[in-house]
Amino acid sequence: MKKTIKAAIAVAASSLTLGFSATSSAAEGCSQWWFTSGGYTDTKHPILMVHGITGFDSIGGLIGYFHTVPMNLCRSGADVKVANVSPFNDSEQRGLQLAQDINNNVYGSNAKFNIIAHSQGSPTSRAAITFDASMNAWGQGRIASVTSVDGVNKGSKTADMIRGVIPVDSGIEGGAAALANAFGTVIGWISGNDHPQNAIAALETLTTPGTEDLNSRHPYGVASGYCTNDRATQVSVNGNNVRLYSWAGKSVFTNVLDILDPFLVTTSLAFGGESNDGLVAVCSQKLGYYIGAYDANHVDAINHVLGTRSLWHNPVTPYRTQANRLKNAGL
Repeated sequence: MKKTIKAAIAVAASSLTLGFSATSSAAEGCSQWWFTSGGYTDTKHPILMVHGITGFDSIGGLIGYFHTVPMNLCRSGADVKVANVSPFNDSEQRGLQLAQDINNNVYGSNAKFNIIAHSQGSPTSRAAITFDASMNAWGQGRIASVTSVDGVNKGSKTADMIRGVIPVDSGIEGGAAALANAFGTVIGWISGNDHPQNAIAALETLTTPGTEDLNSRHPYGVASGYCTNDRATQVSVNGNNVRLYSWAGKSVFTNVLDILDPFLVTTSLAFGGESNDGLVAVCSQKLGYYIGAYDANHVDAINHVLGTRSLWHNPVTPYRTQANRLKNAGL
């Protein structure tokens, strides 16, 4: 009965998140398919996918945040896990949760991981590099690489706008936070996640000042200026070498059938004429080795809604290409 209730709630809740889809159990990750050893995406280390705000790994094994991406990686050799941290919390707390789960062998024993992270998953993963290094002996960190997908690495002007219109410590802020925290708790419950929720901390960590504060402690792969090109592509933290990569989305309205595109058109107004994906500017999305920007918006980047994404770009392809890049780099 509990599973039935969770499944029913999952269907309703999914329509309110950035990651709803009807997938197989591969939503939670998958192992390489038979006879695919040495294949195009067969990386040395497993791939660990990290969700953004409002996210999850899967709900009831049916609803996946990264729609069909794990399956499309596993079918040619990859082993894929999907992380499950707080839907709403600041990036540092989420990073601590991620590092603890990695080192508590939630995603597999004694393995290093190639992290591929969407949206807030990117600063979350950068914070995890620090915590992972502190949990291990010299040179034994378990994060081999971090790839940022439409990541919030220099803040979001959308978050700045929202923070600016909601009065601090007001009834409006309290009510909005209570609703978001309750929603995050429901998402956590039906996805098997009991991590704490803090919607105001999630908002503030994604603002430009909040991200600058986070970057002062976890600066890996971030440029010194807003859109300068002096990003480190590899860092050594406590003796553990970590490679850093990113790609970006540069379009907003990409499919007339996508129900979320009008919302992203509205949020994109915060950027003026600056290139953005609806929620994050391209300059903010760059991290480490920058692969490039695609004709996709923030939600297209995770192949949603239900694969109703950009008419000019298949968002699954960059994940497969990046897995092959990691494989060729010995990762």
